[in-house]
Amino acid sequence: MSTAARFLRDNSLTLVFGTAFLLTLVGQAAAGIAEANNQLVAADLQPVSVADYLTGSDFAVDVTENWQSEYLQFFLYIFGTVWLLQRGSPESKSLDRAGTESDREQKVGSHATAESPAWARASGVRRAVYSRSLGIVMALFFVGSWFAQSISGVAAFNAERLRDRQAPFTWSDYVLSADFWNRTLQNWQSELLAVASMAILAVYLRQRGSPESKPVGAAHTSTGVEG
Repeated sequence: MSTAARFLRDNSLTLVFGTAFLLTLVGQAAAGIAEANNQLVAADLQPVSVADYLTGSDFAVDVTENWQSEYLQFFLYIFGTVWLLQRGSPESKSLDRAGTESDREQKVGSHATAESPAWARASGVRRAVYSRSLGIVMALFFVGSWFAQSISGVAAFNAERLRDRQAPFTWSDYVLSADFWNRTLQNWQSELLAVASMAILAVYLRQRGSPESKPVGAAHTSTGVEG
C-alpha cells in the first residue's frame, strides 16, 4: 500500500466528515445569501454581495449558533459519562467503572507505557490538565462559539431593528433577550435529545461493524461493549 493510500485509510473518518462539513458550509452560504437577497429585494433594498454576506452578521450567527450547541453536546457527554451510566448501552462505561478510575487503569504515572504520551508519564499539573484535556478543549470551543454567536447575533438583531427604525440593543440586553435564548435553546434541546436517544436506543438496536453499537449478538444488558 502506498503512503498516500495508507494516509487516506488511516484518516478516512476525519477526512470524509471534514470534507462533508466544508461542502455543507458552502451549501449553507449559497442558500443563505439567496434567501437574504430575496428578503432585501422584497423590502426594496439593495442586495448584498457574496463577500458582504459571508463577512456579515447573518451568516456568522447562523453558523456559530450551531457550532456552540454541538460543542456543548460533546463537552457534557465527555464529562457526564465519567460518572453517569446506562445499563446495556455501548455509550456507557461498565456499571462498576463509574468515576475517574485508577492510575493503573488509565496508564498514567508509573503505570504509563513506552507508547504513552509524555504528559501521561508526568506528574502534578501537567498530568491533571492532560487527563482532562479533551473535555477542556471542547468546553473552550463551546464558550468561544457561544460568545461569537452573541456578538454576531446582536449585530444581526440590531440590523433588523434599525431597518424598522427601532433603537438598537446593547450586548448585555441581547444576551438576556428572547431572540438570543430562542436561538440557543432550540439547538440545545435537539442536541440533548440526540445524546439521550443514542444512549438508550443502542441498548436494544444494533449496527453491525460500528464501534457505536454492540456486537449484533450481544445481550441487551451488556454494558460498555463495542462492536
